[in-house]
Amino acid sequence: MMHVKHITVGNRLLPLSFECKAGEVVHVVGPNGSGKSTLLGAVSGTLPHRELVKGEVVIDGKDLLAMPLPEQAHLRGYLCQQSRPAFNIDVFQYLALSLPSGTNIANSNITQSKVRDAVNMVVALVQLQDKLHRSIQTLSGGEWQRVRLAGVCLQVWRAINPFSQLLILDEPAAPLDIAQEGLLYQLINAVAAQGIAVLVANHDLNRTLRHADKVLLLSNGVLHSSGTADEVLTQEGLGEVFKTPVRKVLLESKPYLIFE
Repeated sequence: MMHVKHITVGNRLLPLSFECKAGEVVHVVGPNGSGKSTLLGAVSGTLPHRELVKGEVVIDGKDLLAMPLPEQAHLRGYLCQQSRPAFNIDVFQYLALSLPSGTNIANSNITQSKVRDAVNMVVALVQLQDKLHRSIQTLSGGEWQRVRLAGVCLQVWRAINPFSQLLILDEPAAPLDIAQEGLLYQLINAVAAQGIAVLVANHDLNRTLRHADKVLLLSNGVLHSSGTADEVLTQEGLGEVFKTPVRKVLLESKPYLIFE
């Protein structure tokens, strides 16, 4: 269980509290500039000017934000928005650098076969088998994003990191095509099935309707509403926050949102 208690970032994010259970997928939604990336960066402990971040992120009774970054990395993985690599290595080398390391991990009886099985499973989930010996500098935007996703998921993959509790993804679908986006949600489900909470900033509200266990709707740095997708993604609430008419319709007995 993760408890975010009165987290605030200067005047960009006003005091905000919520809980995220083990294995729960929580989507953070809202217009551009509403504070989604600021919230995820604050929860991850990686925001610049960390002195502006107030509040607590409590996991297993410990404040994540009070830990040194190497210790935080054992408990959570964080994928920021798209960034191109500044160095040149092959995909398999990038994934090797993403594997959990440190004294705690080394003393956890993690065998090479477990590491190999985890890498093979994650690589298969994002369909990177034919990219392992490509330079990351030669990848398309969508290919590079799948490599980044594989790396951050390996960091928290429970079979090789028994201490992991949380995966944070900031707009992970942005560089992906429709088919690759489907792979993303399979990957998220695989991580959540291990008892790891997943916090996702997302723009596709219809995907949120299908995949989120809980939704946080932000507006101008304020938590407008939280709850299940059906409770939060209402015509009235979305229309108020996004300043545009919204209709929720049923298609083959499934709800869809239409922005007019």
